[in-house]
Amino acid sequence: MISSNDFRPGVTIELDGYVWRVVEFLHVKPGKGSAFVRTKLKNAQTGAVVERTFRAGETVPSASLEKSDMQHTYKDGEQYVFMDLQTYEEMRIDAKQIGDRVKYLKEGMDVTVLTWNDQILEVSLPTSVVLEVIETDPGIKGDTATGGTKPAKVETGAQVMVPLFITIGERIKIDTRDDSYLGREN
Repeated sequence: MISSNDFRPGVTIELDGYVWRVVEFLHVKPGKGSAFVRTKLKNAQTGAVVERTFRAGETVPSASLEKSDMQHTYKDGEQYVFMDLQTYEEMRIDAKQIGDRVKYLKEGMDVTVLTWNDQILEVSLPTSVVLEVIETDPGIKGDTATGGTKPAKVETGAQVMVPLFITIGERIKIDTRDDSYLGREN
Protein backbone atom coordinates (compact mmCIF):
# COMPACT_ATOMS: atom_id res chain seq x y z
CA MET A 1 0.00 0.00 0.00
CA ILE A 2 1.14 3.52 -0.72
CA SER A 3 -0.13 6.77 0.73
CA SER A 4 -1.35 9.53 -1.57
CA ASN A 5 1.14 11.79 0.24
CA ASP A 6 3.96 9.66 -1.25
CA PHE A 7 2.86 10.10 -4.88
CA ARG A 8 5.67 11.17 -7.21
CA PRO A 9 5.92 11.10 -11.02
CA GLY A 10 6.65 7.52 -12.10
CA VAL A 11 5.03 5.81 -9.08
CA THR A 12 2.76 2.93 -10.15
CA ILE A 13 -0.49 2.07 -8.39
CA GLU A 14 -3.34 -0.42 -8.90
CA LEU A 15 -6.86 0.94 -9.37
CA ASP A 16 -9.93 -0.80 -10.78
CA GLY A 17 -7.88 -3.80 -11.97
CA TYR A 18 -5.40 -1.71 -13.97
CA VAL A 19 -1.90 -0.39 -13.43
CA TRP A 20 -1.67 3.41 -13.40
CA ARG A 21 1.50 5.51 -13.50
CA VAL A 22 1.48 8.91 -11.77
CA VAL A 23 2.31 11.56 -14.39
CA GLU A 24 1.63 14.69 -12.32
CA PHE A 25 0.51 15.37 -8.77
CA LEU A 26 -0.39 18.43 -6.74
CA HIS A 27 -0.89 18.49 -2.99
CA VAL A 28 -3.67 21.01 -2.22
CA LYS A 29 -4.48 22.39 1.22
CA PRO A 30 -7.51 24.66 0.92
CA GLY A 31 -8.32 27.26 3.56
CA LYS A 32 -11.47 25.41 4.53
CA GLY A 33 -11.80 21.63 4.52
CA SER A 34 -9.27 18.84 4.43
CA ALA A 35 -6.21 18.57 2.20
CA PHE A 36 -6.27 16.48 -0.98
CA VAL A 37 -3.95 15.31 -3.75
CA ARG A 38 -4.91 16.05 -7.36
CA THR A 39 -3.21 13.62 -9.78
CA LYS A 40 -2.93 12.90 -13.47
CA LEU A 41 -2.66 9.13 -14.02
CA LYS A 42 -1.72 7.21 -17.18
CA ASN A 43 -3.01 3.68 -17.71
CA ALA A 44 -0.02 1.39 -18.36
CA GLN A 45 -2.09 -1.07 -20.44
CA THR A 46 -4.19 1.25 -22.60
CA GLY A 47 -2.33 4.57 -22.46
CA ALA A 48 -5.45 6.47 -21.35
CA VAL A 49 -4.84 9.52 -19.15
CA VAL A 50 -7.27 10.50 -16.38
CA GLU A 51 -7.33 13.05 -13.58
CA ARG A 52 -8.21 11.75 -10.14
CA THR A 53 -8.37 13.30 -6.69
CA PHE A 54 -7.38 11.46 -3.50
CA ARG A 55 -7.81 12.52 0.12
CA ALA A 56 -4.50 13.41 1.79
CA GLY A 57 -3.13 10.27 3.42
CA GLU A 58 -5.49 7.92 1.56
CA THR A 59 -3.81 4.58 0.84
CA VAL A 60 -4.01 2.72 -2.46
CA PRO A 61 -2.38 -0.56 -3.52
CA SER A 62 1.00 -0.08 -5.16
CA ALA A 63 1.63 -2.11 -8.31
CA SER A 64 4.49 -4.57 -8.08
CA LEU A 65 6.13 -4.57 -11.48
CA GLU A 66 8.84 -6.96 -12.62
CA LYS A 67 11.68 -5.82 -14.86
CA SER A 68 13.44 -8.43 -16.97
CA ASP A 69 16.50 -7.93 -19.15
CA MET A 70 15.91 -9.84 -22.36
CA GLN A 71 17.51 -10.28 -25.76
CA HIS A 72 15.62 -10.40 -29.05
CA THR A 73 16.58 -13.70 -30.68
CA TYR A 74 14.37 -14.02 -33.78
CA LYS A 75 11.00 -13.23 -35.35
CA ASP A 76 8.42 -16.00 -35.79
CA GLY A 77 5.58 -14.79 -38.01
CA GLU A 78 3.99 -11.79 -36.26
CA GLN A 79 5.61 -12.64 -32.93
CA TYR A 80 9.01 -11.63 -31.64
CA VAL A 81 10.91 -14.15 -29.54
CA PHE A 82 12.95 -12.88 -26.58
CA MET A 83 15.31 -14.79 -24.27
CA ASP A 84 15.54 -13.90 -20.59
CA LEU A 85 19.21 -13.18 -19.90
CA GLN A 86 18.97 -14.60 -16.34
CA THR A 87 16.92 -17.79 -16.78
CA TYR A 88 17.41 -18.37 -20.55
CA GLU A 89 13.64 -18.92 -20.94
CA GLU A 90 11.97 -17.75 -24.15
CA MET A 91 9.02 -15.35 -24.29
CA ARG A 92 6.93 -14.53 -27.37
CA ILE A 93 5.60 -11.01 -27.72
CA ASP A 94 3.24 -9.64 -30.40
CA ALA A 95 4.29 -6.57 -32.39
CA LYS A 96 1.31 -4.57 -31.05
CA GLN A 97 2.52 -5.14 -27.46
CA ILE A 98 5.91 -3.68 -28.38
CA GLY A 99 4.36 -0.66 -30.07
CA ASP A 100 5.71 1.56 -32.82
CA ARG A 101 9.33 1.12 -31.69
CA VAL A 102 9.22 -2.38 -33.19
CA LYS A 103 10.64 -0.76 -36.33
CA TYR A 104 14.05 -0.51 -34.61
CA LEU A 105 14.09 -4.04 -33.16
CA LYS A 106 17.06 -6.02 -34.44
CA GLU A 107 18.17 -9.59 -33.66
CA GLY A 108 20.59 -9.70 -30.76
CA MET A 109 19.31 -6.41 -29.28
CA ASP A 110 18.97 -6.20 -25.49
CA VAL A 111 15.65 -4.81 -24.22
CA THR A 112 13.90 -4.39 -20.87
CA VAL A 113 10.47 -5.99 -20.47
CA LEU A 114 8.15 -4.64 -17.77
CA THR A 115 5.47 -7.10 -16.57
CA TRP A 116 2.64 -7.07 -14.03
CA ASN A 117 0.81 -10.30 -13.05
CA ASP A 118 2.44 -12.06 -16.06
CA GLN A 119 1.00 -9.39 -18.37
CA ILE A 120 3.44 -7.43 -20.54
CA LEU A 121 3.10 -3.69 -19.97
CA GLU A 122 6.08 -2.27 -21.83
CA VAL A 123 9.07 -3.30 -23.94
CA SER A 124 11.81 -0.68 -23.63
CA LEU A 125 14.43 -0.48 -26.36
CA PRO A 126 17.78 1.26 -25.90
CA THR A 127 17.51 5.05 -26.33
CA SER A 128 19.71 4.89 -29.42
CA VAL A 129 20.50 2.20 -32.00
CA VAL A 130 23.09 1.89 -34.75
CA LEU A 131 21.64 0.70 -38.06
CA GLU A 132 22.83 0.48 -41.66
CA VAL A 133 21.25 2.62 -44.38
CA ILE A 134 19.94 0.31 -47.13
CA GLU A 135 18.01 2.79 -49.27
CA THR A 136 18.29 6.54 -49.83
CA ASP A 137 18.74 9.04 -52.61
CA PRO A 138 22.36 9.45 -53.68
CA GLY A 139 24.39 12.24 -52.15
CA ILE A 140 25.51 15.02 -54.47
CA LYS A 141 28.86 16.78 -54.35
CA GLY A 142 28.56 19.94 -52.30
CA ASP A 143 25.90 18.62 -49.91
CA THR A 144 26.60 19.80 -46.38
CA ALA A 145 25.43 18.92 -42.92
CA THR A 146 23.31 22.07 -42.71
CA GLY A 147 21.85 21.79 -46.19
CA GLY A 148 18.69 19.85 -45.37
CA THR A 149 17.48 16.30 -44.95
CA LYS A 150 16.21 13.39 -47.02
CA PRO A 151 14.42 10.13 -46.14
CA ALA A 152 16.49 6.99 -45.65
CA LYS A 153 15.43 3.41 -45.04
CA VAL A 154 17.50 1.39 -42.54
CA GLU A 155 18.05 -2.37 -42.25
CA THR A 156 15.06 -2.93 -39.94
CA GLY A 157 12.67 -1.23 -42.39
CA ALA A 158 12.30 2.02 -40.44
CA GLN A 159 12.43 5.31 -42.31
CA VAL A 160 14.30 8.27 -40.79
CA MET A 161 15.28 11.71 -41.99
CA VAL A 162 19.06 12.04 -42.50
CA PRO A 163 21.41 14.77 -43.78
CA LEU A 164 21.93 14.95 -47.55
CA PHE A 165 25.50 13.58 -47.39
CA ILE A 166 24.49 10.14 -45.99
CA THR A 167 24.86 7.32 -48.54
CA ILE A 168 23.79 3.68 -48.81
CA GLY A 169 25.89 1.34 -46.66
CA GLU A 170 26.71 3.87 -43.94
CA ARG A 171 25.93 3.03 -40.31
CA ILE A 172 24.02 5.76 -38.51
CA LYS A 173 22.94 6.29 -34.91
CA ILE A 174 19.19 6.89 -34.38
CA ASP A 175 17.29 8.07 -31.28
CA THR A 176 14.45 5.55 -30.77
CA ARG A 177 12.37 8.00 -28.71
CA ASP A 178 11.82 10.60 -31.44
CA ASP A 179 13.14 8.90 -34.63
CA SER A 180 15.89 11.49 -35.05
CA TYR A 181 19.31 11.11 -36.68
CA LEU A 182 22.11 11.43 -34.12
CA GLY A 183 25.19 10.97 -36.30
CA ARG A 184 27.40 8.55 -38.17
CA GLU A 185 28.84 5.50 -36.47
CA ASN A 186 32.47 4.65 -37.23
